This record gives sequence, structure tokens and C-alpha cells, in this order.
Amino acid sequence: MSSRASATFQVTNWDEKPYHEGEGEPKLTRATVTKTFTGDLEGEGVVEYLMVHQAAGTAAFVGMERVTGKLGERAGTFVLEHRGTYLDGTARAVCRIVPGSGTGELVGLKGEGGFAARGREAPFALDYDLAEGT
Repeated sequence: MSSRASATFQVTNWDEKPYHEGEGEPKLTRATVTKTFTGDLEGEGVVEYLMVHQAAGTAAFVGMERVTGKLGERAGTFVLEHRGTYLDGTARAVCRIVPGSGTGELVGLKGEGGFAARGREAPFALDYDLAEGT
């Protein structure tokens, strides 16, 4: 049975550092970001982003985020894989639950979701399935 979780995340820490910069080249950075989730997903996420910044003020990013907390009434952890862009002041990402990454009462969790953020707080939606008997 498929379910939808609606939540809000708040970025509580953003630590970004360049790891490659060159004349006429896009800047490459790594960011460690901590988030707090409220709603159908309650808990904390820590994501490592790798980003490429274009001269036009746009960016593309990928990341891996470990989420610790409760999804509905079930507690545990899982990992989200992020793929996204930053354009016109909005960060948009598609997030996929990494298969086999669920722990605790979230073993067998699978699904995907995403967000569109214009600041440090944004809505987050996740469509997911949890294997029966877990």
C-alpha cells in the first residue's frame, strides 16, 4: 500500500566550502546541511551536497541524506538520494529512498519525493511503501 507523507523542513545549519575554483570554470563546492522535519515525517536529516555553480547564478547538485526519526508511526533511519537544480532563487530536488537503507521499523522502505525551496524552510512530500510485516 502506498502512502504520502507531507512535512516541512527547516535548514538549521549550512556549511559550504569550495573544493575547486578556476578562471572561467564553474565553481565546485561541498555543503554539509542539517535539517529538522515536522509533519508526517518528524526528525532530523543530515545531507552532504556536491554542487556546481554556474556564472549565471544557477547551480546543479547531488546529495545523500540520512534521515533519523519517525515516518508516520514508525521510527528508524533511511537515506535519501537528492538530484536537483538552483534556478531563479528556487532549489528544486527529486529525492529517492535508497533501497535497503531503512533501519528499525523502516526496514523495507522505498519511495520518492521532493521539494521546491525558496529559503531555509520548505514543504517536503514523500510517496512511499513499506513492505508488509515490517
